[in-house]
Amino acid sequence: MYEFWLLLSGAVGGIIGGMGMGGGTLLIPLLTAFCNFDQHTAQAVNLIAFIPMSVVSVIIHAKNKLIRPKYLLTVALPAVCVSVLASFLAINLNGKILSRCFGWFLVALGIFQLFSAARKSESKKPSKTEFILLPEHNDK
Repeated sequence: MYEFWLLLSGAVGGIIGGMGMGGGTLLIPLLTAFCNFDQHTAQAVNLIAFIPMSVVSVIIHAKNKLIRPKYLLTVALPAVCVSVLASFLAINLNGKILSRCFGWFLVALGIFQLFSAARKSESKKPSKTEFILLPEHNDK
């Protein structure tokens, strides 16, 4: 049964990650809750699983010409530096504290997504002065 939960956790994390939604937001809680991984190990597994997904994503984005090389260093360099610093911080944190920090991160991310979706749907609503044009129906 343990192997089933490992396979299910990996599959769900991979599918969600492949869809671009951040597989770690599900993989880490699944590994800690159902597979009894400690927080540090679950996050390490997530980072290792992220490597092939990110390589494939970069290749696909490069083929579709969605990467802007002039912004690459201004985005990638700070991201790498902060990631290295955060990994040193995570190593030195207690597992329970790290787990709580990750939980609050997920709550904040959920709230941000909720407000972002609400703002997006607000901007799509037609104003009172706009008319919605419906296609004509030809009943024959």
